[in-house]
Amino acid sequence: MHTVRERRRSVAFLEHEGETWSCFLVTFEVGAGAWHGYFSFRPGSGEAAEDDVRTADIFIEGSEAEIHDKARGLGRPLLAGLLASAVHTSRSGSGGSSRLRLRFRELLAENAREISGDWSEEGRLPPSPDDLDRLRSLYTSYRLDQVCHFICLVDPQDFEVAVDRILEGERIDFRTSDRLQFAMMVVAHIERHLPLPTFEVWARDYLGSPDAYRLYTHTLHREGRLP
Repeated sequence: MHTVRERRRSVAFLEHEGETWSCFLVTFEVGAGAWHGYFSFRPGSGEAAEDDVRTADIFIEGSEAEIHDKARGLGRPLLAGLLASAVHTSRSGSGGSSRLRLRFRELLAENAREISGDWSEEGRLPPSPDDLDRLRSLYTSYRLDQVCHFICLVDPQDFEVAVDRILEGERIDFRTSDRLQFAMMVVAHIERHLPLPTFEVWARDYLGSPDAYRLYTHTLHREGRLP
């Protein structure tokens, strides 16, 4: 019998319902050039794997390194939401759908701000070309903004149909701890299909015209309309 070898990496400590939880990124290879990844959470009072709760396989990539890169791009709001979702799912399997497209937009905007700060503020100086950590944070925020922009362009009913197809019939209920793990699977699916520039290409363009990017972000999030 073949046993899948999983690798666990500590990611963060999170607070939920008055208790501290440990968050782990778990990765495993499912075949040549095919890796899956998910988050596992263990309460401070837990002592065994049976106490863990986990998300679905959110990440499906060609290498473990790609999963690590995607996971590093998630801010604490998303990790906390995934924890709440995993706890809720372990307690009940209820489903449904409510204000789906709007909730996705709010979620992405919140996480983008968490990752890179509010870089839409007028007069805020852009990072220097040597500040790679700051540039990578802005790049991750930019990619989330592109997913958010795409979702804005889709008719709400068509978006719900698309979500159903991506999740193969699973439902997301944003009224009840929202099963955010499935939401992240949708976001990852959309991002994989968008023609986004590489970090190097984006960084050159951003450093050449930072005000254009600031205005774009301000219009999308602060004014609540499409640029």
